[in-house]
Amino acid sequence: MMLRKMDLNFEWKYRADFHSSYIESTFDDASFETVHIPHTNIEVPYNNFDEKMYQFESCYRKEIWIDSFAEDERVAIKFNGVMTYTKVYLNGEYVGEHKGGYTPFTLDITNFAKKNDYNQLVVYVDSRERDDIPPFGHVIDYLTYGGIYREVELHYYHEVSLENVCIKTRDVLTDQPSLEIDLYTKNLTRRQQHLTCQFEMFFEDESVRTFQHEVTFSEQLNEKITVKEIVSNIQLWDIDSPHLYVLQLTLIQENQVIGKHDIRFGFREAIFLQDGFYLNGKKVKIRGLNRHQSFPYVGYAMPKSAQHKDAEILKHELGVNTVRLSHYPQSDHFLNRCDELGLLVFDEIPGWQHIGDKEWQDTAIKHVKEMIMKDFNHPSIIIWGVRINESQDNDEFYERTNALAKELDDTRSTGGVRCIEKSNPIEDVYTYNDFVHKGDNIGLQKKKHVTKTDKPYLITEYNGHMFPTKKFDNETHRVDHALRHLNVLNAMQIDDDISGAIGWCMFDYNTHKDFGSGDKICYHGVMDMFRIPKPAAYVYASQQNNSPIMHVASSFNIGEFPGSMLQDVYIFTNCEYVKLYKNGIYIGEFFPAKDLFTGVEHPPIIVDDFLGDLIEKNEVFSPRDAKLVKKLLIKVSKTGGELGLLDQMKMGWLFLKYKMNTLDAEDLYTKYFGGWGEEATNYVFEGYIGDACVAKTTRSQVFQPELTMKIDNDTLVEAETYDTARIVLQLVDDDGNNIVYAHDTVMIETEGPIEVVGPKVISLIGGSIAFWIKSTGAAGEARVVVTSERFGEFEETIIVKKEN
Repeated sequence: MMLRKMDLNFEWKYRADFHSSYIESTFDDASFETVHIPHTNIEVPYNNFDEKMYQFESCYRKEIWIDSFAEDERVAIKFNGVMTYTKVYLNGEYVGEHKGGYTPFTLDITNFAKKNDYNQLVVYVDSRERDDIPPFGHVIDYLTYGGIYREVELHYYHEVSLENVCIKTRDVLTDQPSLEIDLYTKNLTRRQQHLTCQFEMFFEDESVRTFQHEVTFSEQLNEKITVKEIVSNIQLWDIDSPHLYVLQLTLIQENQVIGKHDIRFGFREAIFLQDGFYLNGKKVKIRGLNRHQSFPYVGYAMPKSAQHKDAEILKHELGVNTVRLSHYPQSDHFLNRCDELGLLVFDEIPGWQHIGDKEWQDTAIKHVKEMIMKDFNHPSIIIWGVRINESQDNDEFYERTNALAKELDDTRSTGGVRCIEKSNPIEDVYTYNDFVHKGDNIGLQKKKHVTKTDKPYLITEYNGHMFPTKKFDNETHRVDHALRHLNVLNAMQIDDDISGAIGWCMFDYNTHKDFGSGDKICYHGVMDMFRIPKPAAYVYASQQNNSPIMHVASSFNIGEFPGSMLQDVYIFTNCEYVKLYKNGIYIGEFFPAKDLFTGVEHPPIIVDDFLGDLIEKNEVFSPRDAKLVKKLLIKVSKTGGELGLLDQMKMGWLFLKYKMNTLDAEDLYTKYFGGWGEEATNYVFEGYIGDACVAKTTRSQVFQPELTMKIDNDTLVEAETYDTARIVLQLVDDDGNNIVYAHDTVMIETEGPIEVVGPKVISLIGGSIAFWIKSTGAAGEARVVVTSERFGEFEETIIVKKEN
């Protein structure tokens, strides 16, 4: 609990090695690079690199000003995330260390500080994969990068203070909801202290309640004191209306304020029962995706705006209601945005399959506490993951992790992600990675085949490595990838034993040599690494009702298909029906395939007829025979020309009746399916909800390519850290459709107080790519220019502001 805070994120000195001489206050670091936090110890290529390149020791130095402070005050430094092992020195003196890169740590520097003066801070960072620190000790299917990649802060606090405040909301569905506030004390005096805790509760910036409690700190250094308060007229936090409150706590001793803290929280009841998950008494099917916290080139080192954007993509673009933080606690900024958006979160301790020795396990136990203390007050978090992802049973270890989580927080369920059947069900929820689906079989296993427990059951991963898909794979592969996700979602929805399912995963990510496609990328995402969607993304987006979605999952280029035979076209949409026009001629209406996908709210629309009554209108056949010809031609298209005996007889009968020969039949097929030598075929799809056309898509084979440039945000705001924005480049046709097979190269230049994250010469990947620009510590107008040899020059003006 702070009296005041100072951010320490700009103007660090950095060197990609370490020597004991760097610790000395008198060391001359003029040759060091100047960097800003968040910082990665080295930028990595997009793909095809040695993961050892970031696994080294490094040094960060910063001269920090420490104000004068009273004798009963202290000063500490907080690191929100340093990968992986850290030692901290002040003015040449060792202060402390921390093991683990995913949880914050705070070190008291009072005894080493020079008041009202500059002090030399030195941070040793070991980013190697150390066997004594989770998740290391064996292989892991993701990269961990390195550096001081989350923010650093200087805290001033009283010697009698609160280390943490955890707010539990109880009985929120009754007429007497209550707050149960756990105060974690720090009493450096080791003498009994009588204090007053004043509380003021705000909703939408309006004070709605004040109360106070008298508390007594014992002689212990640390203890937990719990105060309770009945409240009334509350607004609940939920998925659609994520109402948030702020509790302002003031700690007073002998009429003097010795600490202040604002805690944001929400009133909600989130429980897993045998028949599913309930939020505020309403059953909710969990539909989500896993998220790694990595970005191209800079790994984990991205500031608030980029973290916010990922949450917004999950909620608004992908339409999911849940995200699993795989496989470690993630940024407070990401969680804050989940709170604001109403996005449910599965939070998890660091680890991947491997369990180390006792020292390793003791560190993992510390991570359980650090995770819960860091993330407790986020209403979005509905479950603690207290098992190393996909590890074998270890009852003694997991009884410890589960017991600690329940001791710290009895309001949330615990889970432990497994990939083995019949695992010992220690935690509250049996969480399981189900990879049974292979495209042509069941979507998910039945709970009874995985576990005999009567505890709630949640799927935490599916698909992923079972069908890696690149954005530039052929169309059939990309559509199959989407259908695999759809099949699992459908299976999840119709099974009342399953609380929900969280797919693997949100986007592609860099990985170790043992995994991925050999280029250091796992192509498991429904988006690529730049957060650009693959067709599978629209499977998720189409399951929400907030905005119309209609994705026609085909380019209609017959060369994409075996034998140049156009296949059924899937439309992933939440529209009620779709109208199809071919070259301006109405073909027909198509409706969701509810008979094939009985579980999902919005099944895809399958277009299996591109002829309508064209044959009947344009050819010599009778209406009845025209329907037969159409049926046979469609069969020829779907089977690659192979017809059964009965159909061959029907075709022969038509040949005789209308005096046709084989060439006539081939010309008929070419005319209506191939279109060879004819004018380009133009397909227009209109999506309807009720009588209103809410979406329109056009597909054509003739187009004028255009390179487009779109920025997420053209204003950067520097506050605690620098700011970033993503710019997406995409090659499109006249109708705005992505041209997948394009790899054009562009050059990026910047002017003003911004710079490019990563390389300045890049190529489209599957017809599109993105890059990030970031501010550099100054305000003003900036410009980014993208130059293509083929398409010319594109420019975006960016305003950089500095917040006081």
